[in-house]
Parts: sequence; structure tokens; C-alpha cells
Amino acid sequence: MSTEEKKVIFASSLGTVFEWYDFYLYGSLAAVISQQFFSGVNPTAAFIFALMAFAAGFAVRPFGALVFGRLGDLIGRKYTFLVTILLMGGSTFIVGILPNYATIGMTAPIILIVLRLLQGLALGGEYGGAATYVAEHAPHGRRGAYTAWIQTTATLGLFMSLLVILGCRVSMSADDFNAWGWRIPFLVSIFLLGISVWIRLKLNESPAFKRMKEEGKTSKAPITESFGQWKNLKIVLLALFGLVAGQAVVWYTGQFYALFFLTQTLKVDAQPANLMIAAALLIGTPFFVVFGSLSDKIGRKPIIMAGLLLAIVTYFPIFKAITHYANPALEQAIATSPVVVTADPNECTFQFNPVGTSKFTSSCDIAKSSLVRRGIPYSNEAAPAGTIAQVKVGSTVIPSYDGSGAPAGKTEVSLGHGPSSHAAPADPKAAGAAFEKGLGDALKTAGYPPKADPAKVDHFMVIVLLTILVIYVTMVYGPIAAMLVELFPTRIRYTSMSLPYHIGNGWFGGFLPTTSFAIVAATGDIYSGLWYPIIIAAATLVIGMLFVRDTKDVDIYAED
Repeated sequence: MSTEEKKVIFASSLGTVFEWYDFYLYGSLAAVISQQFFSGVNPTAAFIFALMAFAAGFAVRPFGALVFGRLGDLIGRKYTFLVTILLMGGSTFIVGILPNYATIGMTAPIILIVLRLLQGLALGGEYGGAATYVAEHAPHGRRGAYTAWIQTTATLGLFMSLLVILGCRVSMSADDFNAWGWRIPFLVSIFLLGISVWIRLKLNESPAFKRMKEEGKTSKAPITESFGQWKNLKIVLLALFGLVAGQAVVWYTGQFYALFFLTQTLKVDAQPANLMIAAALLIGTPFFVVFGSLSDKIGRKPIIMAGLLLAIVTYFPIFKAITHYANPALEQAIATSPVVVTADPNECTFQFNPVGTSKFTSSCDIAKSSLVRRGIPYSNEAAPAGTIAQVKVGSTVIPSYDGSGAPAGKTEVSLGHGPSSHAAPADPKAAGAAFEKGLGDALKTAGYPPKADPAKVDHFMVIVLLTILVIYVTMVYGPIAAMLVELFPTRIRYTSMSLPYHIGNGWFGGFLPTTSFAIVAATGDIYSGLWYPIIIAAATLVIGMLFVRDTKDVDIYAED
């Protein structure tokens, strides 16, 4: 690797790390941001709302890919880079100084979501440019190894965001961090922006694009060429459904869903959870380059498909093992005193409210909302129409109540020694207090922990399991930049590879935490959210194996 090639890889990767750092700060601080900007809704809804705002940045990434991909194919890779990083850095800094919900009301979450949309647009133009730029500097037979460094940037950006957040958390009290300390990582981004812009100004244009521009062979309408002609659109669709969609869900399951699972479902404290994720990322990150380099020898497709297959087969046992080692008391309670909600199915609706406008007043919704808020898994049993819902914890039965204020009639409570009948309180507040106390006492008696006991968390084994998840990520993600670059000609490469990448990662991947937690909230099964990535990965595996060709030996200049 020449000095110039090292400079290209370093400068492209470092700038992209900073962009990912900016983008993932929000995801890493979703729980705090939900309190700051969505405090007008209940805690479960606030967290889901915060995740949706996080996903909003992903929703517009494909549009950023179109806007900046077109610019990159028209005016060049280097200058498009500069615009994207300025947009990303500026939006991140403003989040750090944005007043919260308590100060300016609904204006706060609206501005926050607008800033997330701007970040998503910027990121939509960043990755394709960086991958294309590096690949066009790489010698034939080394593109997997060279572009693998770009593949490390998303994980390193996440790692950097976790480290900065941890540094802030340990340097102040939890109350101070939740009140104002969370802003510091966003404000730091202004310095990273300055470094990134300075580095990118020193770069030269891609030699392939420069030569094409001098010869007058650049595309006049890259979007039309990329998606208006079936021969190229077909490859875009195969790249999306046969490669990127599966890669995306494996990436987000291994790095984001795992973190949310630890903190929101298993109730592991944020600091040790972040440290364990950071350790797994540190151990696993070198494998991006390992699998990128290996793909130069044995091909891109075999490695990506193997990563998908391993994820499909092992996700359920791995996440169950994480529960075993991170919160053994919860696992024991689930086994010995399972929770069952018995209710009229017609009374049960989706038990979270992402916009905070609906009131959950049916006895079924109230029971499930209370369990979801506590992170307690449950199963469902149907009851006759008109029956007041009840929660059974082991042998203890706790009746729910009708929150609308209508008379609930008679209910029965069983403490394992035979049923006893009593009148449910007519006042919803009194009924609510009685229900919450009864449920809390029953869960405590059954051994359900309010949070994971730090002394019983097996940090070593949790890190081992998280590292396995990260290695799956490196298998599917390490070779994919080279493969996407090799699928398309230089004149429309930036546009053509960016769109499927950002639809896959922005939509299939970015919406994974929100979708998976919604599935968990609806079913009561803490592992049911894994069906989303497993089904997407399985579909990608089938399409990829049948219809996508390997690209290891492709000459990327052949069509130029």
C-alpha cells in the first residue's frame, strides 16, 4: 500500500467515523432523549417515540443517497463529501443546544426530528462517496481489503459515541448527566467537524472520476441511467434484496438491538451495558478487515451468505444465553412463575402509543402496559367477552380494572389458596393504585427483579456473546462495500450503489429497534422481536444464493 493510498483510506475513514459518531449519538442516548424531548407521554410511549425519531433519520437516507449520489456522479466525490459532513456536523451541534420539551413544549421534538432528517440526508450521501472513493484508488485484487477500512467506520463511530458518553457519565452524577451532561457529546462534534473538513480539503479527486471527467464521459443524468434502465435497475434491486437488506438487520441486531435488549428488557444499568457493548466492538472490529481481505481471495458472496445463515440459526439461543448471564433472576422467575394475561381479545390493542394521543383504558391494555413498563414477559390467554382482564403471576392472580371509570363488577383474586371474591374499586385512581401494588407485590414475591443485579451479571460471558454477534456483523458488512462498487460502472457508481445501501440500512435496518420492540410489546415475548431480523435475513439469503453473482474478479473499469 503506497503512502498516497494510505492517506486516502485514512482521510476517508476518519471523516466517515466522525459522521457515524454524530449519527449514533442519538441512538446511544435514546433513553435520555425520550425523557428530555418526549416527556409529555408515558415512559413506554416516550421511548418508542424516541426510537421513531431515531428511525426518522434513517427514513430519509435513501433520499440523501439520490441527492448526493447524483452530485457525486456529476461534480465529483471529494466536494460531495464536504457538503455531507458540514450538514451532519452542524445538525449534531444544534441538538446539543436545543431546549427541551419542558422549556419550549412540542416545538422541541419537532425541531429534533427535523435535525434528525438533515442528519439522515447527509449520511445518505456519505457512505457511497467514501466507499466509491477508496475503491477507485484500490488496485485490482485488493478492493476488499481497502474498502473494509470504510466498513469499520460505522462500528468505530458507535464505539466512539459510547466512549464519550461513558466518559461523561462517570465524571458526573446520574442526575446531572440526565439534566444537562447528555448535551456534551453533541457539542464535542463541532471540534470533530473542524478536523474532518480540514482533512477532506487535502484530498484529491478520485483518479477514475477525474479521468472520466477529462474525457467528457461523465453521466449527464445519473438518476435516470441508474434507475430508468432495466439492465441497471435489476442489479439495484438484487443488491437491495439479495445483499443489503439482510446485512442491515444483522448489523443493527448485533450492535443496536443488543444494547436496547440489555438496557430496556433485561434492565442492566446503562453504564455496564455500554461498557460490555464497547468491549465487544473493540474485539470484533478487526474482523471487518479480516473478512474484507479474505473476500479478495475466496469471494464476497460466500462470506456474506455464511454470516446471514449463522445469524438465522443462532439468534434465539444467543439472546436467551444473554438473559441467562445478564439477568439470571429474571430467567429463573420466568421459568418458575410465568406471567399470563387472561383477557377478552377484543379489549386488547397495541399497548404503546407513539404519538401520545390515545388513552389506554381497557383492563387488557392497562394490564399489558404495566407489564411492558416493568420489562416483564408474559403469555396471552383468551377470556370470554366482557371479562375483566387479569394477570396471573405463578399462582397469584391480580385483577386489572376498567380505566374508563365504568363499574367493573366483581373480580376474583387467587393467592394460591383458593379464590376470594371482592368488589373492584369504582374509582379508576384507586383501582389503579390497588392494581399496581398488587402486581408489584406479586412480581416481587415471585422473584422478578426490578432491574438486573450488578453482582450477578457475568460480564465475561455477556461480552463473549456480544462479540459473536459483532463477528456476524463483520462477516456480512466487511466485504459488502467492495461488492456494491463492483456491481456498477464508474459513471453512475455513486448513485447506483448508494440507493440500495441506504434503503437496506436506512429502512430495513434503521427501523429494526422500533419494529422489534413493538413486536415484543404486542406479544409479551421478550425474544419475539428477533423474528424481524431472522425473516429478513432468511429472505436475503435465498435471493442472494439464487440470483446474485460474486464480483471478486470484476474489472470495475471494463464498462468505462
